[in-house]
Amino acid sequence: MTYKRLRTAKIGYLILSAALCVLGVVLIAMPELSAQWLCRFAGGLMLVFGTIKIIGYFSRDLYRLAFQHDLAMGILQLVLGCVLIFRASPVINILCALLGVYVLADALLKVQIAVDSRTFGLEKWWMILTSAIVTGVLGVLLVLRPSESAQVLMILLGVSLITEGVMNIITVLVSVKMLRDRIPMVIDADN
Repeated sequence: MTYKRLRTAKIGYLILSAALCVLGVVLIAMPELSAQWLCRFAGGLMLVFGTIKIIGYFSRDLYRLAFQHDLAMGILQLVLGCVLIFRASPVINILCALLGVYVLADALLKVQIAVDSRTFGLEKWWMILTSAIVTGVLGVLLVLRPSESAQVLMILLGVSLITEGVMNIITVLVSVKMLRDRIPMVIDADN
């Protein structure tokens, strides 16, 4: 059962991360898209991704690195997804800042995962760290809104979504290990 849950979380994570990359490409190619449409689409994507993150948190991968913060981030995504879907009109003005805060928070958590991956001896920990730094910088730019042009902001948002998707893909591929016959070590908090 645990293996199936972990496999579902890993595959879901990869598919939704790829969807973030595709959405980013669409925003770069067509920055004139309706902001209200974008809010609702991003909200739906956040609801699905939040659910996958929560499933990932309750799975037991071998190192327990990639999903260690996913309960809190999954709940945050569910809340933000509902806000983006049901309150799209008032949120449009703060969409970039809202998504920027999320992207920045996720990038900072991935920095911690990179450090933990290095401690575990994973050779490609630096890939997680590099992608997290790039994604974090873009998250800061989204919050600061360097341009008031809607098209420029949509392009910046598109680039941020691509780096967010790539960062998630790298994190899962580098740090989630699935071994069907091996039961993950259970850490007893009482000792």
